[in-house]
Amino acid sequence: MAKKVVATLQTGEGRTFSKVIKMVRSPKTGAYVFEERMVPNDKVQEALK
Repeated sequence: MAKKVVATLQTGEGRTFSKVIKMVRSPKTGAYVFEERMVPNDKVQEALK
């Protein structure tokens, strides 16, 4: 059975969002960390800057 989050993304409402995964360097350790965010489709380019 699908989780509620996955099932919500399959409806018309969820298609207006994209998952943005961005690689950022940690200031504390210097290692790379991945940040994940759900962003509206029209704001994807702004989220990647």
